[in-house]
Amino acid sequence: MRKFSIKDWAEDDQPRKKLLLKGANTLSNAELLAILINSGTTDQSALDVARGLLNTVNNDLQKLASLSVKDMVKQKIKGLGEAKAIGIAAALELGIRRNATGKKKDHISRSSDIADYLRATLEFRKQEVFAVVFLNRGNRVTHLEIISEGGMTGTVADPRIILKKALDHDATAIVLCHNHPSGNVRPSRADELLTQKIKQAAAFFDINIMDHIIVSNEGYFSFADEGLL
Repeated sequence: MRKFSIKDWAEDDQPRKKLLLKGANTLSNAELLAILINSGTTDQSALDVARGLLNTVNNDLQKLASLSVKDMVKQKIKGLGEAKAIGIAAALELGIRRNATGKKKDHISRSSDIADYLRATLEFRKQEVFAVVFLNRGNRVTHLEIISEGGMTGTVADPRIILKKALDHDATAIVLCHNHPSGNVRPSRADELLTQKIKQAAAFFDINIMDHIIVSNEGYFSFADEGLL
């Protein structure tokens, strides 16, 4: 009797069987993506469709994670429509959240305690967002909230809104954060002025600005570490 081989399966089913027999860690990026895509076309397998999508981002999963459903569909890859793009986007978002959860620390004493978590949460966003982490007297995180969302080059953070939310959450300290989709984590002059404006206003309510952290897919910048607070 001829020995069973994964090659005997239809091409769309081969990655699934390989995962069952050998484990998910043995699959390539294209094979894992093919499982999400599920089926190909009359002349292309799901694996072909997956390779086509990965080629548009040079097999870079970070770049793939930054694509929206519309971005994927715009690539006009045969066999990849909106429904399949939605499934891929959902799976990638789960991966981002899993990564962020693994890096979350409840007690904050230095920038590294929160920077990795904020980076994992925000680095894949294509638009600039401004977020605030609220802490209690024990420097424990009570809440994280995105205050504003902007475009590719900037967003506006209103100190009044930030302080009102800090009071609503009984915060005694906060960590400011925003992302730079460009990758460059160096603060602009506007970033520095906004930080000082919020710090001065927060002082009237005895709320400490513990840090302002800028994150991107290239790393992070801490105002506290650089002596800018």
